Amino acid sequence: MISTVIRTCFPAAAQVVADKADEINKLNVFPVPDGDTGTNMSLTLATVVHEIESLADSASMEEIAKAVTHGSLMGARGNSGVITSQILRGVVEGLVPAKGEHATPADVAAALRNGVVVAFKAVRKPVEGTILTVLRDVSAKADQLARARETTVDEMLDQLVVEAYESVARTPDLLPVLKENGVVDSGAYGLATFIEGFVNAYNGRAGELTDFKTTIDAGDAKDHVANVVDIEINEDWEGSEFRYCTEFLFHADSPHFDEEACLRYFSTMGDCELLVGSNPDFKCHVHTNRPDRVIRHMLHRGQVFNVFVHNMDLEAQERTEGIRADKEAPREHKALGFVAVAAGSGQAEILTSLGVDIIVSGGQTMNPSTADILEAIESCNADEVVVLPNNGNIRMAAEAAASACESCKAYVVPTRSVLQAFAAMFVVDADMPASENVEAMMDALAEVRDGEVTTAVRDSQAADGSPIHAGDVMGIEGDAITVVGSDVADVTLRLINRMQDAEEGDTLTILAGEDMGDEDFQALQDAILEAQPDLEIDAHRGEQPLYPIIFSLE
Repeated sequence: MISTVIRTCFPAAAQVVADKADEINKLNVFPVPDGDTGTNMSLTLATVVHEIESLADSASMEEIAKAVTHGSLMGARGNSGVITSQILRGVVEGLVPAKGEHATPADVAAALRNGVVVAFKAVRKPVEGTILTVLRDVSAKADQLARARETTVDEMLDQLVVEAYESVARTPDLLPVLKENGVVDSGAYGLATFIEGFVNAYNGRAGELTDFKTTIDAGDAKDHVANVVDIEINEDWEGSEFRYCTEFLFHADSPHFDEEACLRYFSTMGDCELLVGSNPDFKCHVHTNRPDRVIRHMLHRGQVFNVFVHNMDLEAQERTEGIRADKEAPREHKALGFVAVAAGSGQAEILTSLGVDIIVSGGQTMNPSTADILEAIESCNADEVVVLPNNGNIRMAAEAAASACESCKAYVVPTRSVLQAFAAMFVVDADMPASENVEAMMDALAEVRDGEVTTAVRDSQAADGSPIHAGDVMGIEGDAITVVGSDVADVTLRLINRMQDAEEGDTLTILAGEDMGDEDFQALQDAILEAQPDLEIDAHRGEQPLYPIIFSLE
């Protein structure tokens, strides 16, 4: 039965993507080399696996489709995850009308056509050379094969895998930034990997992969991967250079799993490292500033589940207690509510002071899911709610949550940074309806020019074609990397000077990240004031990870 094929092959394909997440991440250069596409796709697929496996053995194809649609939407993380969720929704809904016990080539072609319709509809401005291009090419190939009456489903599926990879190979010719960096599109490669994993499972070759410009060492596909992250306060905090207490259960793939190598890796990521138990089942523990890297590392060596990431910073305790209290006691009903995503305790405090009702923790590489944002919208207990995603990679999840909300009318103001959210909240008039506030907030965004300073995770190129090496400090203006150097303060100052030369601003709002100390932050402010004496500086601690400095000019 078609439903049985989905239940059998989907988990195997999802695990293949999880196994390849790090390689997919390394391909990620569009729009900036932030390296999280594979992680976002694998987390989205893992949620679908959980939904499918919770169904009764007798579940129909219609019930399977509902589970895939709900699971992929609620678990979607980042742009790649949201687009993947819409592809999955379109394909499984396209299979529901199939009449026979087994899918025909015409059924497969119809399902893929529906996937194209749904996925392209979800993306406001599709870009050629991405995951959508591969989906469209595979669908076109399926249509061609379905018209050839002698083609069997088995033959069709094998040819679709070939077409997927050939389409991936063409992405650099369609998206210049890929060719400049010598890579294929990461999301496109992730989709091709999923398609091949599914087809190989269908043909009894679960876990096998072709060699696509790299040597792939994949074990047998597994049926279960659970990766649930729960961030909360550790009230026994006594101080450490590492912020997150990260612990999870781990099931090793191999009887030869190297425990010492695992502990050595943990020690490079933090301290208080522990690995207890015996092969194949272990409890892992480490204090680190990068729990995502620790988890990603282990996903390539087995199954990770029951993950808990405790924030040990007491500065976040008041906010956490406030969120806990909000969940325990219903909020007073109001006409207009606000939800915003924040990547640090300082950002959250500022947003709250400006009138945001619910803060959703998240940011670059740690994107909140659609379910997280939907829960926040509903928790506002308001007739209308405005959502501020504050990151381009979270916007689609926010829009999906707003569309899925049934308890109130939700709007998304597409802020790409928390600084844009500050400007948007300044113009809010709580006595006016949401539609008028959204219009005013959108106008406020146009007045904000923002910049970010972070470290490159892989080799790339700046907007002017100059090389970027892993470890370089990057100054990002809008979506373009315009300044590259080796020192955070120097890159920040050069970026501000460049933006002031292009268009002089009156006010600089600047937020220090968790990795920038108070003395260095003050020294940076002094240097800015010396270089730009007429610029009014509004400085705060944002405590955001990964970005030691973010700022805006108005």
